[in-house]
Amino acid sequence: MDIPISSRDFRCLQLACVALGLVAGSIIIGVSLSKAAAAVGGIFIGAAGLGLLILAYPFLKARLNLDHILPNIGNLRIHPHPAPDGGEGRSNANGNKEGVRSSLSTVSRTLEKLKSGGRGTGEGQGKG
Repeated sequence: MDIPISSRDFRCLQLACVALGLVAGSIIIGVSLSKAAAAVGGIFIGAAGLGLLILAYPFLKARLNLDHILPNIGNLRIHPHPAPDGGEGRSNANGNKEGVRSSLSTVSRTLEKLKSGGRGTGEGQGKG
């Protein structure tokens, strides 16, 4: 004997079961004196969470449309800027050394500031 039920009534029934599971699990955990009884309450809450996930899955699938988002996430790439051309007379290794020296001097100034007393002791104490 099949009883016709609308989709809306079915969703309401699912939501009522989820709410009942959450309430029952919370009550069982709240009044339990033993760890075993609290574990049973946790099982109720876990089942209610799973029911909520099943209830929300069609909505989430339609709204998020993961098939559309995931390929776009895969296409994200970091494109480094090409190094500026130093001209014919300048080698690439020489430009690299200057960049390293600049970075080292910045690190040295920062370390000197930290050694001289921390954050609040003036910006101009370092060499440079």
